[in-house]
Amino acid sequence: MADNANLVLVDRNNGIATVTLNRPEALNALSSALRNRIAEVFSELAEDSDTEVVILTGAGRAFTVGLDLKELGGEVSATAAISSQDLSRAVTGLHQPVIGAINGFAITGGFELALMCDFLIASTEAKFADTHARVGVVPGWGLSQRLPRLIGVNRAKELSLTGNYLDAETACRWGLVNRVVAPDALLPTCQQLAEDILSTDGPTRREIKRIMDAGWNGTLEDGLALEFEASRAHSQTEVTPEKVAARRASIQSRGRDQTLS
Repeated sequence: MADNANLVLVDRNNGIATVTLNRPEALNALSSALRNRIAEVFSELAEDSDTEVVILTGAGRAFTVGLDLKELGGEVSATAAISSQDLSRAVTGLHQPVIGAINGFAITGGFELALMCDFLIASTEAKFADTHARVGVVPGWGLSQRLPRLIGVNRAKELSLTGNYLDAETACRWGLVNRVVAPDALLPTCQQLAEDILSTDGPTRREIKRIMDAGWNGTLEDGLALEFEASRAHSQTEVTPEKVAARRASIQSRGRDQTLS
């Protein structure tokens, strides 16, 4: 268990947990042990009241290149692994926002893991590819549904049916990642965004994330109805003139700083 614990490193600091996949010698390939450990870590974070934002990244040259093909091919033995559904639930079910810091290759299963994050910031070294069709495996962690919703079905088909690589700048133009930064600026940028998130009102932030996630999984009509009900309930319990007045000055000051800089 001690060795498995080192497969995923967790650094907690002032409400932010930085989670690092730590098999750099294997480009963070998702062995059964690593998959198990990811699910364990995210399940633990879900119960950690001190963690408000999570940053997910990889050690070395890759975010993760996906499932360990040596295990899949029987070249090395695999330990018992949790199901793909359980892994996906552990990551996407987190109530805290998850920022994906894509430092390098995010391939196939690694691409799917990236898509489980709430949004992505990419290094200039990042590259994405869906090689499911080349390996002969049908996606099982949500890529076939999440990717078209992010970049459009035609672009998603191009990537998934060719297996071609997508560079970071194109990924940004297509709306897959929010921004592209130099490698040494990746974690500081994600850290600053996490601090920006922490500066917002916690209950409101969690409710906005919840209804965005629920609406994403349904139709627009479902989402609008969900938003209306959530907004009404939240206003009745969390919005008071005193709270709004207390926040107004900091909001206005922040707006001036960001628009004048």
